Amino acid sequence: MVQLNQNFINSIAQDLPSHLTLDDFIHFCGQPLRLSIRVNTLKISSADFIDRMSPLGWAFEPIPWCQDGFWLTLTTDIQLGNTIEHLQGLFYIQEASSMLPPTALFHDYDWHNTDTLLDMASAPGSKTTQIASLMNNQGLLIANEYSASRIKVLHANVLRMGVSNTALTHFDARVFGEYLYESAHAILLDAPCSGEGTVRKDPDALIHWDPEKIDGIADTQKALIQSAFLALKPGGTLVYSTCTLNKAENQAVCLYLKDLYPEAVEFEDLSQLFPHADKACTEEGFLHVWPQIFDSEGFFVAKIIKKQSIPRLHPAPRKQKNFPFTAASKKQVNGLTDYFKDTFSIQLPVEGIIMQRESEFWLFPAPFIPFIGKMRFQRIGIKLVDSLKQGFKAKHEALMALGHSQHSIALTQNEAKHYLMGRDILLANKVKPHGEVLVSYKGHLLGMAKHLGNKLKNNLPRDLVKDKVALD
Repeated sequence: MVQLNQNFINSIAQDLPSHLTLDDFIHFCGQPLRLSIRVNTLKISSADFIDRMSPLGWAFEPIPWCQDGFWLTLTTDIQLGNTIEHLQGLFYIQEASSMLPPTALFHDYDWHNTDTLLDMASAPGSKTTQIASLMNNQGLLIANEYSASRIKVLHANVLRMGVSNTALTHFDARVFGEYLYESAHAILLDAPCSGEGTVRKDPDALIHWDPEKIDGIADTQKALIQSAFLALKPGGTLVYSTCTLNKAENQAVCLYLKDLYPEAVEFEDLSQLFPHADKACTEEGFLHVWPQIFDSEGFFVAKIIKKQSIPRLHPAPRKQKNFPFTAASKKQVNGLTDYFKDTFSIQLPVEGIIMQRESEFWLFPAPFIPFIGKMRFQRIGIKLVDSLKQGFKAKHEALMALGHSQHSIALTQNEAKHYLMGRDILLANKVKPHGEVLVSYKGHLLGMAKHLGNKLKNNLPRDLVKDKVALD
């Protein structure tokens, strides 16, 4: 049962547009959210995913603002997060409204595969992985998260979805305006907020709603949006979004930026972003999505164009020293290329840069190189291998991002379940050992195993082992 603070109701009644009613708002806040997912097109097309899952009783209704997003109806009671397909990274469980900001960011965006995009508040990774999918793993996506615990979740989701073009950072996002001054072609600021739009997912979200906290949150958002605008290249696009409903954290924050830089800020009208978007559009062209309009979470999205350069606020920071990576030698690159090709039939992407740190070899997105020394990065690209005395040992994340199922051993449904639970797979007949091999299920990779002749020894990283795997 949803709990709405009366002070919140009184406050929100003042912000509610005239064509919407408070009774409808309260009613929809008490309704359960429709289940929604986004297909991960880095691994599978939406059409192929629907063909794969429909026979299992999954019914798909397209979400109008995301071509790979669907409201989902299931005929069986299963835990989506424990399905084989989820663990393979074929889809992300994502609320429909949260798919709006990346869609707005890429709408009419003249995207180049060398561009740098910045996601300033990334965890748990739904929008980050959606952006990476829209980038098709090209260019550079800098994904930042302030919370130390949440960045671990972000990293896990990035790897599960096969994203290889990210550089993760762990900062208060107010630093980006100076450290990455006018460096990003496009930026998403999905700002921390009071979360008023999430009450359908969390019925207790607004029990302790306090209007006095809104001003403090809005002050933080204003500092963040200014930082984002400073980090944006002239001509670039900034999308500002929240999952809250009050104007102080939404329209007022955007208008604050316009007041700061009246000649540089231009609001882009989002009324034509998708069919019937105008029902949620404000007079400024922002999307202010109330729960009753599209039967979704509440959300706010603004798209801002930077018309001209603006002065930085402080002198350029000192260049960071002691970057722990060096470019791999030509001999090392050739050795790695041969290893992946001969062992897994994987062709390393030519647009990546192979870097070395002690006995580790990593694949960096090529556009990252100019950012070396600008700030500290938690993790860049994907780790390819550990170098051992007897050769190389491939990493799971590299194989899942770069491998192909046609060069793998196909497992049955039961074998796939056992593999994901960390168990070895016995072979029906004893044959000559093959060494390191890829294993797959229904045409998509699960990971690596060591073929010993009579069994496949499980090489799934221990932190990915699941005690329970749901089977339809």
